[in-house]
Parts: sequence; structure tokens; C-alpha cells
Amino acid sequence: MGKWSRRAFIGAGVAAGGALVVGVAVRQGNPIDRLGPLLTDGEDQQLLNAWVKVDADNIVTAVIPHVEMGQGVHTALAQMLADEMDADWNKVQILEAPADMQYVSDSIARDFLVPDLEVPAIFEPTVAGGILELAQAMGLQFTGGSYSVRATGQRAMRTAGATAREMLVAAAASEWQVPASEISTADSMLVHAKSGKAEPFAKFARAAAEQSLPARPTLKSPDNYRVMGQPKQRHDIPAKVDGSAVFGIDADVPGMKYAAVKAPPVIGATVESMDASTAKTMAGVLQILNMGDFVAVVADGYWQAQQALNTITAQYSKTEGDGLDQDAIFARYASHLDEAGEDGGDMQTEAGDVAKSFAGATTRVEAEYKVPFLAHATMEPMNCTAWVRDGKCDVWSGHQAPIHARQAAADAAGLAFEDVTYHNGYLGGGFGRRSENDAVIMATRIASATGYPVKMIWSREEDTAQDHYRPSATSRFRGGLDKDGRLVSWDNIHTHLFDPKDAPTVPYYNIASHKIRKVDVPMHLRFGPWRSVDHSQHGFFIESFVDEMAHAAGKDGYAFRRELLAGSPRHLKVLDTAAKMSGWGSALPEKHGRGIAFVPSFGSIVAQVAEVDMSGPKPKVTKVYVAADPGFVVNPDGFAAQMESGIVYGLTAALYGEITLKDGTVQQSNFHDYPMLRINEMPEVEVALINGDHKHLGGGGEPGLPPIAPAVTNAIFAATGTRIRELPLSKHSFA
Repeated sequence: MGKWSRRAFIGAGVAAGGALVVGVAVRQGNPIDRLGPLLTDGEDQQLLNAWVKVDADNIVTAVIPHVEMGQGVHTALAQMLADEMDADWNKVQILEAPADMQYVSDSIARDFLVPDLEVPAIFEPTVAGGILELAQAMGLQFTGGSYSVRATGQRAMRTAGATAREMLVAAAASEWQVPASEISTADSMLVHAKSGKAEPFAKFARAAAEQSLPARPTLKSPDNYRVMGQPKQRHDIPAKVDGSAVFGIDADVPGMKYAAVKAPPVIGATVESMDASTAKTMAGVLQILNMGDFVAVVADGYWQAQQALNTITAQYSKTEGDGLDQDAIFARYASHLDEAGEDGGDMQTEAGDVAKSFAGATTRVEAEYKVPFLAHATMEPMNCTAWVRDGKCDVWSGHQAPIHARQAAADAAGLAFEDVTYHNGYLGGGFGRRSENDAVIMATRIASATGYPVKMIWSREEDTAQDHYRPSATSRFRGGLDKDGRLVSWDNIHTHLFDPKDAPTVPYYNIASHKIRKVDVPMHLRFGPWRSVDHSQHGFFIESFVDEMAHAAGKDGYAFRRELLAGSPRHLKVLDTAAKMSGWGSALPEKHGRGIAFVPSFGSIVAQVAEVDMSGPKPKVTKVYVAADPGFVVNPDGFAAQMESGIVYGLTAALYGEITLKDGTVQQSNFHDYPMLRINEMPEVEVALINGDHKHLGGGGEPGLPPIAPAVTNAIFAATGTRIRELPLSKHSFA
């Protein structure tokens, strides 16, 4: 079987989406020289489109444009493609796509811009072409926002699989001289029952690549799914168990040197001078660099580089962050909120007359909540390996946005995008941190300055002190209840808004009069996406205040939320399921409590009930019940694991997570003062999954996190009568 031809590539396209893709392939020029060597190993492989490769032995390879960082997305996306293609799941392999503009996610761009737009077939190429051009301009080959399955999977991988299947059927129909409608597919085989003919996909792969691209391939209905909806073992697990998985930090290049780095302790400062006299004399040290915004030591080994770096003293420039401490930060928030008053700030959403409804309320409640800065604390510290030579650059790392990383390396090396080859590995934790380019830029600059291939590794201390943090925030609420205890007024103003914009809003709750505003507060720290982003803050804020309103109304927290969700049967089913699982309302031992929280996010609806034991010196979360409706669950085992994972990360933050400042400098440095949830602290988790809308899928990587903090703090109130309005819980005394 020969390698794919230019005609085959342009005919088959580089992305799912109909005839549009022909124009895209031509507009971008001939991609064969660039993608061919990356995706095919020899003459016995054939691409049907850039998402599907078929080998001579009938192995189907799904080319996945997203990175794997433990969320199981490689497996889920392959399931979606394989199901629509009718491929034999036992013979499906996975290949991560290269960092290339052919693999930008126009599906994510479309979800951002026009998620529910239905376009007549005649206009689809024009609309899709414009969206694809935007995605390419943004370099939108990105894994984050819980978008992979709900956007790329639903719109691209399924369509690519269906496209490949229809082209294979067309090729077989042509050779067998039978109607395509008489050919069936299953387990990577083409079958014509009337004649008794049956052949593997591989036999027709080359001919299929020459077929006309179907304008709108037919997608399966859920009743016909064979692979989607089934629990499948993740493809990445065996390699991670036997140690053969390659993460970014595992890069190994002949002649490679190691770099340890240290940036000024106050973010934004520069290195004005340094004393490296001792470091210069230490064994293995090759070069010491003052890069302005950081100091680097390059040595034969990482330990040598780090030990030498530890001896260097430096003087740093002054910044506006000097002298700033934690109390001053929250005082600054309070000042901005006070200044905004009842009508200031930036309006996010408003309905009804909040001032009138609040003034006329029978019962009024006001509360203020606070959450701290949070670090990502990925298991794999930030790292990158770069080699700049002969006008070319190779970069090895694990990154959530490979095209952005490739462009960042090109800019840092002063090269064109095409002169950089980016090698992406598994990510040892992402959580949004590995969407930033700082490590790539630093490693490339060091490699450019030294001429060596250099592996730069941040120490855990550097990783903690130089993060792109989840913002701290303060949120103030005023709520009003009528004489029947119904919530009639909702007024919220908060600091900071990162993403997504709907995180502070409550469209799912029936509140006739509501107003939500924000104020921006300048800060010298770097902010970045953190798992579930602003939902991690506002889930706690909103669900804590809802519980306070329920208590003021003399109602049970579950019953109160049921009233707010009246008329939303899908939402109610999730809430009811979580409550039923937990035995809501049944008796608990003394000093035990149950709390409930309900947070739709990233297209998925999630409710959680937490049980806590308050008989000891600190809260112990004993059980968490989760009900989740992401529309349709592609891999039940994988989705349930992500609910559990979100609880681990969110519970860590709720119990312990806090980055504090003194004189503008981050005080935490490692796991001893930025602790993680330990195995003996992990509650039992029970997950129920609901398929509520197979047409509109939700995400899985993040929605499990936002409800856990308020579920726990509401449970603490139920057990003790103490309201928690500030996280983490380690700040509070429960003796």
C-alpha cells in the first residue's frame, strides 16, 4: 500500500466538515511533505483523512489533536471515531497529532462563537471556513476547558470516522459493482451479504482515499452505538504502569546539558546584579547566565546545576508588588467593593428590579465569602528541553497548547514557525498550568545562549513560587425571601473574573430579580487557568449563599434547591439522584453532617452530597455522592474517574490550598507547606451517571470540582451550626 498522494490528501481533507476542507488543504498549500513523514511509517499505511490511518494489517489509528494529561481524552476521542467508522476496537491504536495548523480545533472555536448555530448545507463550507481560519489565526490546538469530547469529539472525530466509513463503502461498492446501500460495516470489515463478499478495511484504504468526500456523512443514533457509551480501558494506562510512557521531563537528547533556574522572588522584578563566584568553581558547572528576568545555571547534571544555583545571591529591581502581604490584598479587594457600592462595578447580568425586590423582602440575608490564591502543584514540575542549531529548533515538553508552544519557541529563538519542531509528551498534570509558555520560552533562550541541547527543570520551590495562580477573590451577596420563604432577590458583586464568563451567573435557578457585577483589582501576580477556572471560586460562593438562604427560609437545602429548579426536569433529575443516593434526610451519628451543592459547568450538570465527621480536631470527609449528566457519557469508567479526580483536587484546595504573600513574595515552597490530600483523607466516592441529552455533550475534566467545597462546608454547618465563609478550612479552628 503506497503512501498517500496529493490528490488523496486534498480529496479526503484534513479535518471533518464536508467540502470545505478541500479548500482548506489547497489554501494552505501541499501538506504532504510536512505531515506525511509524521503520520506514516512506510509504504504499508494509508491516510483516509488526517484523523484516520489504516495499516496493511487492518489496524486503524486514530490521530488525536488533544494532549493526554490523565483525563483519558485519547481513549474517549478514539472511541468516538472508531464507533462511527465501525472499526474493531481491539485493533484501534492512538497517535497524538503533531503541533500543526492542520490540527487546530475549529470545533472549539465554533463552540465559543456559535455553539447552537444550524447552517443550511449550502452555506456550511463558507461558515465553517471562516471559523477554521479564526482557529488557525488563534493557533487553537488546545486541550482545556473540558472541550475535547464535547467539541472536537462530537463535531470532528465522529464526523471523521463517519467520513472514512462512507469512503470505504464507496470504494468497495465500486470494486464489487454493487449499490453502496447493500454494504454493511462492522469490526473493520466491509460485508456484502447478498454476494457473500467480505473484506477488511485495509483492502480498500487506498481506493477509499480517492473517493469523493461526502458533504455530510450520516452519524449514528445512540441506539446504534457499539463503542461509545461503553467502559473502555484507557490506552495510556499500560505504558504508565510499566514505565514506558514518555513525559515531557523524560526527553533525552545526545549531548544534553541541564539547567536550573531561579526568578526574582517578587514576580515582575528583574535581576540587576548577582554574585556567582562560588557557583563558578563547582564541579560540572558549564555556564551561568543572567537572563534579566531569571538566573540560569547550566551543568552536566541537574543536581549540579541546582546546587550551584543555590549558592548564587542576587539583587532585584523594585516593583509595585514589594511590601504587599495577604491582609493588604483582601483590604484592597474590600476597598474596591466598597467603592462600587450598590450600583458600581461592571454589570454581568441583570433581570428585574433588584433594589425594589430586596427592599420589599420579608427576610434579608447578607454574606461575604473569600477564597485564596491557589497554585497548580502538578506532579511533574515545569520543564522543557530545547536544542537550537543551524537555524532550526527542536523542543520537547508536555504542553496543553502545542502550537502556542511551538510559536513561543520560534519567537524566543528568532526563527520562523516552520523552523521549529515541537515534540509533545504526556503531561504529568496540567490543570491549566501547562497552557502557559514560560517554561518553553526560558528553555529556548537558554539553549540559544549556550549552543547545547538543554533540559531545563524548575525545582518544586520555583514551581510553587512562580506559578500562574488561580486568583484569590472576595464575593458579597444580598438576598431576599418573600413571606413564603421563596428567593425573590439576588444581588452579587465580586472581585476578578477570569474565565468562563458565566461562572458567577445562576441562569438555572428561578430567581426573578437578580444582579451580578464584578470589580477588577490590579495585582502583580500572574493569573492563569486553574482546573474549573472561576467555577472553583463561584461554585463555593453561590452554593454557600444558597444554603444560607435556605436556612433563613427555614427550609432544607435540598428542598430549597428543588424549588429553585422548578421547571427544569433535567437539572432536577441530577439533584434528586444525588439526594437519593445519599439517603438525604436519614439520621446521622452525632457531630456528623450532610451538605449538598449543585453546580452546572462546562456543559455538564453535577450535584454532590458530602458527609463529614466533625468529632475530631478537624473535618473528615467520609463519603461523597456524585450525580452527573454530561449529555451522553462516552466512556463511563473514564468519566467517573474524572469526577473522582475533580473531588481530590477540589477537596485538597478546600482543606489546605492557600498561597500567601509577605513583602510581595510567595511564602509557600513545597508540599510541606502547600499540602495535598493524602490517601487516608480520601473519602469514599459514589458516582451516578445520567445520559440526559445525547446531542449536546458536556465536559468531564472539570465539572466534578466546583461542588465539592460548598458540599463540604454546608455539611459542616449541618453538623456544627458553624458557617464557613472563607477557605481553606485549615484556617479555622473546630476544637
